[in-house]
Amino acid sequence: MTDEKLSYEQARAELASVVEKLEAGGISLEESLALWERGERLADICQHWLDGARERLDAARQRAGAEA
Repeated sequence: MTDEKLSYEQARAELASVVEKLEAGGISLEESLALWERGERLADICQHWLDGARERLDAARQRAGAEA
């Protein structure tokens, strides 16, 4: 599955796994950097989903306010 098709829940779960691996240590610097970069990408994906959800909520609130 490509990153663009990850759901929020999938990206968040993988990000949690990345954080656990980084916190556990015992991996090489190169592996740590690769995990960090993956974590940054996953965090961006999660933020994109959250931003989209906020926009949808704001739009729904505006419609509800206009109908009142």
